[in-house]
Amino acid sequence: MAQPYVIDQMISAKAIAARIEELARDIETVFAETDKLVVVGLLRGSFVFIADLVRELDLPVEVDFLEASSYGDGMESSREVRILKDLRGEIAGRDVLLVEDIVDTGFTLHHVLKLLETRGPARLRTIALLDKPARREVDVKASWTGFEIPDEFVVGYGIDYAQRNRNLPFIGKVRFTDPEADQG
Repeated sequence: MAQPYVIDQMISAKAIAARIEELARDIETVFAETDKLVVVGLLRGSFVFIADLVRELDLPVEVDFLEASSYGDGMESSREVRILKDLRGEIAGRDVLLVEDIVDTGFTLHHVLKLLETRGPARLRTIALLDKPARREVDVKASWTGFEIPDEFVVGYGIDYAQRNRNLPFIGKVRFTDPEADQG
């Protein structure tokens, strides 16, 4: 069960919306000649980001999802990436944009990129809403990043803590009200 905590806003809904508009323009430039961009969302944390991003893209898009997990209900990565739901469609010879909510240790993004590369996409790029470079254990970087953040445990805008707080319209830092419960 989750320990008692409060959430301090780090990134406002307005700042997120503005940044997504900028990112969409950059993505449109790179994929301007595509006949269809397959936007692959890593569930579950990226679903809000994907929805807002694809609405901003002035490109023909197809959306697919892949669910990978290395966290469970905890606050720390297990470093063991499991694929819980695979893509429905084929990506061979197609332009693919992999959408991640947050790059932390890098294990999930690295694992999923290697998996997708074996399927022969024409181009494979990545976008992450958040990046925590201080936590990186695997040498991986998203093609585009919304915001670089410090090593804080965050929730909101699709990102959860024990399946809670995904519905917040902003990114917030979790602050435990019981000091003994603060695990990082």
